[in-house]
Amino acid sequence: MFQPVAAFVALRYATGGKHNSFVAFINKFSVAGIALGLMALIVVLSVMNGFESQLKDRVLGIVPQVVTAEPVPADALTQLNGVRAAMAFRETEGVVQSRQGLRGVQLHGIEPEVMHTHSIVSEHLLTGRFSHLQPGSFNVILGRALATQLDIQPGDRVRVMLAGASIYTPFGRMPSQRLVTVAGIYDAGSQMDSKVIFMHLEDVGRLLRLPAANQAPTRLFLHDAFNYQQVVTQLQQRNIASENWRSRQGPLFDAVKMEKNMMFMMLLLIIAVAAFNIVSALVMVVSEKHGDIAILQTQGMTGTRLMMVFMLNGLFNGVKGAGIGLVTGLLLAFNLNGLLALVGIQLALSADGGGVPVAVNAAQVVWVTVFSLALCVLASLYPASRALRVNPARALQNE
Repeated sequence: MFQPVAAFVALRYATGGKHNSFVAFINKFSVAGIALGLMALIVVLSVMNGFESQLKDRVLGIVPQVVTAEPVPADALTQLNGVRAAMAFRETEGVVQSRQGLRGVQLHGIEPEVMHTHSIVSEHLLTGRFSHLQPGSFNVILGRALATQLDIQPGDRVRVMLAGASIYTPFGRMPSQRLVTVAGIYDAGSQMDSKVIFMHLEDVGRLLRLPAANQAPTRLFLHDAFNYQQVVTQLQQRNIASENWRSRQGPLFDAVKMEKNMMFMMLLLIIAVAAFNIVSALVMVVSEKHGDIAILQTQGMTGTRLMMVFMLNGLFNGVKGAGIGLVTGLLLAFNLNGLLALVGIQLALSADGGGVPVAVNAAQVVWVTVFSLALCVLASLYPASRALRVNPARALQNE
């Protein structure tokens, strides 16, 4: 229950402190600590969210998010919750050879129309289009990193070899191979740029020497790649086996999540230390206000209201610190790249070279702010309990 008298007295104590400059200093120090800790936490979490979001878009936007183990009509799968598109899909490992060398790659057989509409790759094509991947053309689209490594330009011809579809010749076992034409180059700014190349589904089937009647598995495009488990569960309910991105890229995202959690805990400890500075500040206030406490007790203030005075005092300090930290943290997060440029620090950490990636999560900001205030209230419990042990007669006698 809100106590107006307790709140009035607590506010006077929180905004006062002129009688003892040291108590006022400790009070301000604890407020500053909470503000700095919360500000740092908001900025660091926003940057970590930005990096995680870029990894999610630029890695999981290229690799298959969910692939069925058997052919399934795309129309039946697009009706599942969380699925935005589906297409027939083949994937195999191979080698691309140019005059400058050779590299191991993942060859994706795709339907160009679906990839153009639903893949992030279509948004990062430097040259060419997915429509250039026509059946029988044996055209490919590859990443800029791979093109740089092999010194490949659009229009060049390179050799693609697939060990999984070898044939026997008088010279021994030979991998299936074909000269293909580079029809386009993409640059998604991810590690997959040097590993994944795209070719029309039918051309990949021919390279793999599969019968024309052999149907390909189905690749699903999800609204949110992190919600893959919801889609997998729906497939299992329909007795459809599948594979998802966790089997390949899971360790990478687990490492990012662990690093994010460790940074969160380290910065949260800064807030905890600052919040518990409130303990020392309020203990000093209680010692200084023995006379006031005795007078309030003789005027009939109950123990509950007396405790509320000092708990609200700590809460007011927490509100000041959290308010300052929240505002400065959000301002710094939203203007981080501009401030870095202002002081002459150029950081091209985004995949597109656009500075530090920042993604402010409103729910996270609210959660850490509320947690900071809760720590301030907990830190006020001990000083508030000390106020109850003040003996009015002895305190007034000493006064």
